[in-house]
Amino acid sequence: MPKTEHIGLTSLQVQDFIDDGFVKFENAFSTDLARQCRDELWADIGLSPDKPENWIQPVIRVGSKASPPFIEAANTPSLHKAYDQLVGDDRWLSPRGLGTFPIRFPSPESPGDDGWHVDMGFGDENPDFMEWRANVKSRGRALLMLFLFSDVGPDDAPTRIRKGSHATIARELLPHGDAGTTLRQLSADGYASTGDCEVGLATGAAGTVYLCHPFLVHAAQPHRGKRPRFMAQPPLLPKGEFDPALLPSPVQIAIRQACGLTLSPSP
Repeated sequence: MPKTEHIGLTSLQVQDFIDDGFVKFENAFSTDLARQCRDELWADIGLSPDKPENWIQPVIRVGSKASPPFIEAANTPSLHKAYDQLVGDDRWLSPRGLGTFPIRFPSPESPGDDGWHVDMGFGDENPDFMEWRANVKSRGRALLMLFLFSDVGPDDAPTRIRKGSHATIARELLPHGDAGTTLRQLSADGYASTGDCEVGLATGAAGTVYLCHPFLVHAAQPHRGKRPRFMAQPPLLPKGEFDPALLPSPVQIAIRQACGLTLSPSP
């Protein structure tokens, strides 16, 4: 019989997600899709891969992309299976596109956006993004995802990741209950509580996706390589509010373990 390709994550990868706060998912979408997406992004920013003399800015941002290649890249069968495994069956919304895209270029200049942070889940109707909020149930955000559309090595501005930082953030959010806290409050000390975490780098070949816990502390960095880095950093959105009657997903297990809470369904 022909050998069948594994779909989704292994049990060890799911455990790594719970323990470290992220998992590297290789070959999540094809290199051909990655190329198509890069071509669109080059056209959007009005630059060329063959004219590096025009790469003047350290970072150029592109908003959401919803053309067919991006939708297909975000919705492969392997990724859908992985979403089920980490968030729970039928508990997430299929991405209708991807974004944002911080396209990073080789540059001696600081990009100006390389501080440690956690992405917020709700409250984005407030024009002051520092007032956006997160709560211990991760309202409004099921996953943080890093889609690599170009090969990313250690010098190509890979996103920095503080391993296990999601557990620390969960404990810090717990006392704030459903209301949660703001980005301003959560980042007041510069995430010093996670400063001792081991730092990983989101490197990999085009077609790799890092599936990250919503509470993971992460940061950009300058590009010291030779070729631009193309990446999207979208959330995976939950289908509804947290339901305590359901068995906890790995996202919730990580939170409950960090906070010393029961793992079984409870009111």
